[in-house]
Amino acid sequence: MKVLMYPHGGAGNRGCEAIVRSTNKILGENEYILFSTACNQDQEVGLGNICSIKSQMQKIKRVSLGYLQALIQNRILHNEEAFDYLVHKGIFDECGKETIALSIGGDNYCYGEASHIYLMDKYIRKKGVPNVLWGCSVEERDITEKMKQDLKGYDLIYARESLSYETLRKINSNTKLYPDPAFQLDVKEVKLPKEFRENGTVGINVSPLIMQCEKNQGITFENYCNLIKEILDTTDFSIALIPHVIWKDNDDRKPLHLLFERFKDSGRVFEVPGESCEKIKYYISKCRLFICARTHASIAAYSTCVPTLVVGYSVKARGIAKDLFGTEENYVIPVQSLKEKDDLAKGFRWLLDKEEEIKRHLEIFMPEYKSRVLNIKRDIKQLMQER
Repeated sequence: MKVLMYPHGGAGNRGCEAIVRSTNKILGENEYILFSTACNQDQEVGLGNICSIKSQMQKIKRVSLGYLQALIQNRILHNEEAFDYLVHKGIFDECGKETIALSIGGDNYCYGEASHIYLMDKYIRKKGVPNVLWGCSVEERDITEKMKQDLKGYDLIYARESLSYETLRKINSNTKLYPDPAFQLDVKEVKLPKEFRENGTVGINVSPLIMQCEKNQGITFENYCNLIKEILDTTDFSIALIPHVIWKDNDDRKPLHLLFERFKDSGRVFEVPGESCEKIKYYISKCRLFICARTHASIAAYSTCVPTLVVGYSVKARGIAKDLFGTEENYVIPVQSLKEKDDLAKGFRWLLDKEEEIKRHLEIFMPEYKSRVLNIKRDIKQLMQER
């Protein structure tokens, strides 16, 4: 079977990398082709060892038959999609027998109209290739009519948490609920920094993205500062600042470094390098507690039974917590709800107080929960047999 994976913004987002690696693990031995907008990032972390990496968008050569055909389609036949089709033609050319196309972005439908995805989906479906929305979350209030029509066209939708599942199954009856594929991500052991104290280190992750969602300007960073001060003043824990996205315009290392500069004189706060997702998961797995903003950083923690507090901004954080604990309350603090400068510090105190209870729950619950996602392989096999 040939598995096409698209759209992919690059492994600089370690969550995107985790989805690709875990999808490969879950579905097993196949031919995998990843269509990426940042192929260099994917090669840097070694994704080329498990799949072919191709550019999601081709450069248009003005002196070519393809350009001439697109020009005629556009100018004479008034096909507004002609040049967009040409740009994405690489993925359509890979569609054939024994091929399945997975739309792997996770939350691509959470940021407004995804017109480029609609276009790719449209022409993939015209090729007669099974089309699957893979491990997704959606905000019900953000679903437009165009989005709804695209969602209806999927042969299978795999929702990664129950809040999105309840929304999606009203749109597409062939919607299944399984955990995020990254719950199956492997851990790759690395040498821990000398500052890292096993059973005595709290991991902290922050995202520039959540700061864009805050209602009170500056409240998020102030809360993180007060959180670190709380940990330093009331415990003997060290603090590991752990990035999970290192894209140029969305780089966790930037706010984390500002925190480091503010608290470096304590001698107990240190920065973790931006390693591959499996190595970052190892750092996270060795934390005693974890406070994070990135969804796949939280999944790395949950799946290794680390008690975790999530500073969320969307349905995915709330939905995953609800599925794991029966409630999102206390486990997720929406960034939009931050009002007082010590809201995160209060959340940390709750997490520390409930640490043993949460850890025991995860140790009992997690093995069966993680294994559920392996059943998606059966659904994919059935889908291919029906074609």
